[in-house]
Amino acid sequence: MKSILPSMLLLMSVSMVTSVGQSQDAIPIPDGPYLGQTPPGSTPEIFAPGIVNREESTDLEGMFGADMKTFYFVRKGGKFESYGLAVIEYKNNQWQESVVKHGMSEPSISPDGKIIYFANNYIERTSDGWSELKSIGALFENIDIMRSSASSNGTLYFDTYTPKLDTPLRYSRLVNGKYEAPKSLGSQFGVGRYNAHPYIAPDESYIVFDSVRDAGNGSSDLYISFRAEDGAWGPAINLGDEINTGFSEKNPSVSPDGKFLFFDRRTKPRNADVTIYWVDAQIIETLRPN
Repeated sequence: MKSILPSMLLLMSVSMVTSVGQSQDAIPIPDGPYLGQTPPGSTPEIFAPGIVNREESTDLEGMFGADMKTFYFVRKGGKFESYGLAVIEYKNNQWQESVVKHGMSEPSISPDGKIIYFANNYIERTSDGWSELKSIGALFENIDIMRSSASSNGTLYFDTYTPKLDTPLRYSRLVNGKYEAPKSLGSQFGVGRYNAHPYIAPDESYIVFDSVRDAGNGSSDLYISFRAEDGAWGPAINLGDEINTGFSEKNPSVSPDGKFLFFDRRTKPRNADVTIYWVDAQIIETLRPN
């Protein structure tokens, strides 16, 4: 028995390592980019069912990291008693799943993949993983941010929760390592019952966000605004019926290669039924002004 036991333990260890990064019920992840998923066309599709979107957990707010070998998403269920940030990443020639931060939601990742923002705070990638939570700065401590998003030059775009949900999206430039006082993006970002969860393009050429508006589909829809050469932001454009439905579409992000738009669709209140979708990002170029 003494000679058999180490061999059995080794076999069990190898089996456990092989299943890391697959869902907890050992569903394999296919080879290929985008977690081995077949890319969608102009009709949104559920992203990575059984791997990211699982029946036994609530999964939302998905986004790829800069190297396209990391996929971050918020999960509740399994290892997460409350919402927390998970990642599936390709390491040591296999996909591995791990916990980035318990108790956190509404993340966004910097274009270089080195910073993850959570509302008024952020964590930085280190040689050992991720740093402890840090404050963005004193200017933001009394602003109830739901989600912030940074461009390549560090300019921060963010929403603000208020009882009336009446504060437009704002931005703050990073100058000499310090953030300037926040400024409104414009009146078109304060229309409707709320404007939230912005995603800013790395080059700041467009911004995607969700909003509830009378001209929309009844719940929160995804909108996009393009920035003109003079720096002015154009009107908020509804992404259309292929993307937006009578349900709630929220939390947009675009993959770092610019090819796919990710977003959440909620069919019941309080995240009782929420799913991460992806769709060809050509919709952005279709709507971009000539």
